[in-house]
Amino acid sequence: MKKRLEGFYRKVEEARISAFLKAISTFKNWQVEILNSIIFPYSNGFLEGINNKSKVMKRNAYGFRRFDHFKAKVLLNM
Repeated sequence: MKKRLEGFYRKVEEARISAFLKAISTFKNWQVEILNSIIFPYSNGFLEGINNKSKVMKRNAYGFRRFDHFKAKVLLNM
């Protein structure tokens, strides 16, 4: 996969399209992470979803006077 990615870098550099050159620069900076995301089947998407849902509930619960009411709302919606 690394060889294919490097081949893609070469093709983009030969084409000299400025927007792609900037993207390739970003890809090179994050190459280890990109390759790891392809190799390993792990994702933190589920946890990010839970975090997002709890933050939305927190924004919607602005003005609750008691923490136990907010806690009950969170537990009911999870």
